Amino acid sequence: MPGYAAPSGGGAEQAGEQEQAGKRPGKGAEERVLVFSKTAGFRHDSIPDGIAALQRLGTEHGFAVEATEDAAAFTARNLAKFDAVVFLSTTGDVLNAKQQSAFEGYVERGGGYVGVHAAADTEYDWPWYGGLAGAYFQSHPHIQPATVSVEDHAHPATSHLGESWERTDEWYNYRSNPRGQARVLAALDESTYEGGTMAGDHPIAWCQEYEGGRAFYTGGGHTKESYTEEAFLTHLLGGIRYATGAAQADCRPENGYTKLFDGTQASLEKWKQAGPGSFELGEDGTLRTVGGMGMLWYAEKPLSSYSLKLDWRMTGDDNSGVFIGFPASDDPWSAVDNGYEIQIDATDAPEKTTGSVYGFQSADLEVRDGALNPPGEWNTYEIRVKGERVRVWLNGVKINDFTNTDPARSLADGHIGLQNHGDEDEVAFRDVRLKELK
Repeated sequence: MPGYAAPSGGGAEQAGEQEQAGKRPGKGAEERVLVFSKTAGFRHDSIPDGIAALQRLGTEHGFAVEATEDAAAFTARNLAKFDAVVFLSTTGDVLNAKQQSAFEGYVERGGGYVGVHAAADTEYDWPWYGGLAGAYFQSHPHIQPATVSVEDHAHPATSHLGESWERTDEWYNYRSNPRGQARVLAALDESTYEGGTMAGDHPIAWCQEYEGGRAFYTGGGHTKESYTEEAFLTHLLGGIRYATGAAQADCRPENGYTKLFDGTQASLEKWKQAGPGSFELGEDGTLRTVGGMGMLWYAEKPLSSYSLKLDWRMTGDDNSGVFIGFPASDDPWSAVDNGYEIQIDATDAPEKTTGSVYGFQSADLEVRDGALNPPGEWNTYEIRVKGERVRVWLNGVKINDFTNTDPARSLADGHIGLQNHGDEDEVAFRDVRLKELK
């Protein structure tokens, strides 16, 4: 199902560089997860509940779970059998130097890490581990309800949540803020509970690529009740799927972006619909395409040098795209004739498929396929424009690098827009954000 018919034209050769997320080693069709719960300090009485819950998740979602408290499992040969290792409320010094070295090698070869709750209260004398976990525990107040503000709606650990998440747990304060090194998925609203000490910027769940592997951490999981809470179990499942490589996500740090669309009707006031069809605003803060062929475009001002990020989801074999570099117009075909489309349609021809500069340059399809989540799951684009060059990242992996050489077009000054393609296509967008570059 093609997008707008783009005129023929040439593009620069795709650059050879590939900025990719850490890839896990291939270990067969079924993922294997090791749950490690050794404690050398405080021991949480919720650990058995957590192990049982993870085993149920594995049975229900097709990954094998092995649980141990034996640090002797941390050998290169044994760890190689697993796609991710879950540190389930571990505390204190739980690995010796040889075991630490084996785990470092495992992560460097693409292994995944999931830290739950007191995993941040572990291995204070091992700086490498502190970097992997993202932050060390400092203190906590009493167990109480709090509001969790969800910052990332595309990551599988938080895509099921709304703008806020009300839950009860033991809320950790951390010795440092991981925001500079990791992608913060959710943060505590310190005004909603007693005892927060992080000056109003209090991450509580995050992810990152680390030393060749993938890492996810959540501060939740102190209470037994956590492991019967559907939303928290889905949160854990999403973190495990990211760590094993079963799901893709952009876990690069994100700072300095302004929301152009934040899920509210008020944020749409600076957008205009060009051509037929429309976009429907859902209660979950998503924009869904309706009919077509038209385009919703940001009319506040043209842009010249910027990073545009947005999350998108298809329901099946659908079609849409993101237009860049076109002049203000109520005619959507003006974007076709004067700008470029970054395509969303994974089944079209190479130069007209997801990640392509439509009609001009294909994405690196092998890399794209490794980074792409299937229909029904969220994906994140970063479209970075500087001068006449545009680079495209999909879930944190660079898949295209194109330079405009057409004198009739210019990426250096133009608007951005989202395509509503047609009656048969259903594509959703959320969290459109922009950072202007110097």
